[in-house]
Amino acid sequence: MPLPTRLPLRPLGRTLSGLALALALVGPASAQGVLRIGMTASDIPLTTGQADNGGEGMRFTGYTVYDALINWDLSRADKASDLTPGLATAWKVDPADKTRWIFSLRPGVTFHDGSAFDADAVVWNLDKLLKSDSPQFDPRQSAQGRTRIPAVASYKAIDPLTLEIVTKTPDATFPYQIAWILMSSPANWEKQGKSWDAVAKAPSGTGPWKVTGFVPRERLELVPNKAYWDKARVPKLDRMVLVPLPEANARVAALRSGQVDWIEAPAPDAVASLKSAGFALVTNLYPHNWTWHLSRAEGSPWNDVRVRKAANLAIDREGLKEFLGGLATPAEGFLTPGHPWFGKPTFKVGYDPEAARKLLKEAGYGPNKPLTTKVLISASGSGQMQPLPMNEFLQQNLAEVGIKVDYEVVEWNTLINIWRAGSKSDSARGGTAMNYSYLIQDPFTAFIRHAQCNLAPPNGTNWGYYCDPAMDKLFDEVRATFEPKDQVAVLQKIHEKFVDDALFLMVTHDVNPRAMSKKVQGFVQAQSWFQDFSPITMAK
Repeated sequence: MPLPTRLPLRPLGRTLSGLALALALVGPASAQGVLRIGMTASDIPLTTGQADNGGEGMRFTGYTVYDALINWDLSRADKASDLTPGLATAWKVDPADKTRWIFSLRPGVTFHDGSAFDADAVVWNLDKLLKSDSPQFDPRQSAQGRTRIPAVASYKAIDPLTLEIVTKTPDATFPYQIAWILMSSPANWEKQGKSWDAVAKAPSGTGPWKVTGFVPRERLELVPNKAYWDKARVPKLDRMVLVPLPEANARVAALRSGQVDWIEAPAPDAVASLKSAGFALVTNLYPHNWTWHLSRAEGSPWNDVRVRKAANLAIDREGLKEFLGGLATPAEGFLTPGHPWFGKPTFKVGYDPEAARKLLKEAGYGPNKPLTTKVLISASGSGQMQPLPMNEFLQQNLAEVGIKVDYEVVEWNTLINIWRAGSKSDSARGGTAMNYSYLIQDPFTAFIRHAQCNLAPPNGTNWGYYCDPAMDKLFDEVRATFEPKDQVAVLQKIHEKFVDDALFLMVTHDVNPRAMSKKVQGFVQAQSWFQDFSPITMAK
């Protein structure tokens, strides 16, 4: 099919001259042991603990500088990442009270500023997110972290190395939630005048990397934490430099010119020439989907399941994959094809424009009455792949069956804030859907946060205000099912309902492409949104 005409949109980006100026302060391109990465973010993600800018922020300024009580094992490329001990060496639910979790904390850990990590530090960090009257409460970090841990009811230090967290109800998914919460130094916050703005310039975590240079919108410099508690993960590089480059072609040009060594999400039409020029393209499966999140507020056209199914049948996913140079896996549901939670949905997601037109006619739309809607999209961002040309492709597909789409383009971090505010918020600007990429690696991030009734804003990220008691009942069942095999059976039922009710416009899954110089050695691309930079070296 012919490719869609470009929309008259100007992507958010940086000029190469601006990049060259930023990197002039970093050092020569040939510096041994220095890795320079071009990110898709338009700014350096928040450095104070709870990173913003989605999964990319957690990848570059989250799990680099900080640890959670429970971390992710990012050491392998051949299997999906799973939870592993972090600042907690062990955790367990009380068999007599399944709302009570006990964490045994790792002894001898210090923050980058030299202060000790203990149970009181964990309580302090939870207060900074959950208690608005605490001196250290930070609205910016709370916006990133509060919705990640909706299960938490209370918490306390039992002794310096033992922590208790009580959940509102029994919740077998809680370990996945707490893995999002990163620990920053209380002593450093005091040292920086109790100012999170000051902490952003001189952050202190317990992670494998330490921040040594920070210029907003230009660069972040990190060096190894030689005293890191996990000696196997002390970084081998001398330094790592992060540079915001939200425009795909600017990232490619920077890589070609030697101004960076690694770029996230290269432009698909540049992949073949990058390979022929000797650059490596690294891809892997990972828990990702690229969707439209649909509003279910009063008056939204997406309240009609026939409209939702019609849109899902209007998308030529194989054509989109070809358009992306093969760097995609067409969606067959909300989860990736073959996922153990996929189940057996009865609605088959695929390309059938005639069936789409028939459903729209049944819903009251037709050539003389097209469905018109407005969708919020970004110009770049973590997991967003190539959002402008991809959405142009969707716009043409949908127009062919009678759905007329107008777009409003906002910066990625702004889109995240709109997502958290909800489709009824003024910030949604009248949009009835938003294009969003989702991490789908655990029951909470994959399903619960999107569709539980009481997690609509401001209590969570059910952006569309979807609410179905039958779905909530399934969520309750998952949380109460601590046996993994039994939990899988419930998760399959949930995914079947996601697909059969066409709750999202399910489009594609990314393969996490990165292009890099062949000087980059030792990188293992985990099946995760997060990555471990510790094993990497730079060849001469």
